[in-house]
Amino acid sequence: MALLGNPFAGNIPRQMSEDELVQAIRVDIAGELEAIVGYEAHILATSDERAKKILHHIADEEKNHVGELQQLLSILNPKEAEHIEQGKQEVVAQQQSNFQLPL
Repeated sequence: MALLGNPFAGNIPRQMSEDELVQAIRVDIAGELEAIVGYEAHILATSDERAKKILHHIADEEKNHVGELQQLLSILNPKEAEHIEQGKQEVVAQQQSNFQLPL
């Protein structure tokens, strides 16, 4: 049953610690990604161009939310931002070697 009528359903009964907030932001990112997958699945499953156009727009908004939440996560947890940047650089290095595995 939906909890839409309860404005307090998502409230936490106390202030979160910094670590809990970081975890909550990760869960929020996962939720946004899940929404994107759902909207894109609906796009693939319909031939109605009106619906596709609107769903593409909504999916793009969710992608913006992912970016906003990732930036917030980087602000809240700079060490995590370092790991993310390191991962990006690893992929760039792989791309520059045309994704060739070392022998």
